[in-house]
Amino acid sequence: MNILDKIVADKKKEVALKKQLIPISQLESSVLFERDCISLAEKLKISETGIIAEHKRRSPSKSVINQSLNVQDVAVGYENAGVCGMSVLTDGKYFGGSLDDLLLARASVKMPLLRKEFIVDTYQMLEAKAYGADVILLIAAILTREEIKLFSETAKNLGLDVLLEVHNEEELQKSVMPSLDMLGVNNRNLKTFDVSLDVSKSLSEKIPNDFVKVSESGISSVEAIQELQPFGYKGFLIGENFMKTDNPGESATEFIKGLSDKQL
Repeated sequence: MNILDKIVADKKKEVALKKQLIPISQLESSVLFERDCISLAEKLKISETGIIAEHKRRSPSKSVINQSLNVQDVAVGYENAGVCGMSVLTDGKYFGGSLDDLLLARASVKMPLLRKEFIVDTYQMLEAKAYGADVILLIAAILTREEIKLFSETAKNLGLDVLLEVHNEEELQKSVMPSLDMLGVNNRNLKTFDVSLDVSKSLSEKIPNDFVKVSESGISSVEAIQELQPFGYKGFLIGENFMKTDNPGESATEFIKGLSDKQL
């Protein structure tokens, strides 16, 4: 069993338990359930930099990244830096995140928030909406085409943007459908954890232009973004690069300034 299979098996148990504890009606009566979501896809289309910055405490591949910062400070720092949106890890067991992180980020900033989670059930979209997310992530590697269709259509009905993540052409072929807003290419091989920007480059021409293209993982320099922009990428998800510093907001500010200077 690889790490992804293990995470999914645990996630299915976790969601089954949550459904018993918190009924859907309770999620739907949340104050945030009624708010209008902000579209990350639309923001990326008009952005010069396209940075989606991440809040991530730890990961299975890197263990601890940063446990000492509070999510409000990180969120405000990112917003002040001028990022397009923020990705918030809500998985507890493997990434040290929680839905409360999403709630705290939502209370602190106005920018679009992506709930980064291993989604295996429509219940998790309702959670995302109730806790203030604007965007959900779907991972093609763990879902069938039918599930991608059901989950993305459910999300759209709730007003959420959908970012679908693929790792190879096979996943891309099964996933392309009108209920997606963004197609993300993860440069990390989930089985070996090796990272290569060539994954984004080779898949770029196979992604229809109706979708906003996002590159994820292994983007740690301004040069990496400049390398990917000619391939049509508008969004760049950057996590560990900012989170491993003492001040992710400051780190993001410097990164974006460096990128803007190079583009002049």
